[in-house]
Amino acid sequence: MPKMKTVSGAKKRFKLTGSGRVKRAKAYHNHILEHKSSKRGRRLRQNGMVHASDLRQIKRMLLA
Repeated sequence: MPKMKTVSGAKKRFKLTGSGRVKRAKAYHNHILEHKSSKRGRRLRQNGMVHASDLRQIKRMLLA
């Protein structure tokens, strides 16, 4: 049986924390930023955590 490969897209987008949770970047912070408030921009810069309902699927993509 061959080894499973990590999903390349997931590898670039998610990072595992020491406690087993998964960090992710927030969406909507790439372009058309003139129309978004500075406050919103600052909040979008911060990392978010993956929701518990998606954890199992993403960990499988990362083979962790």
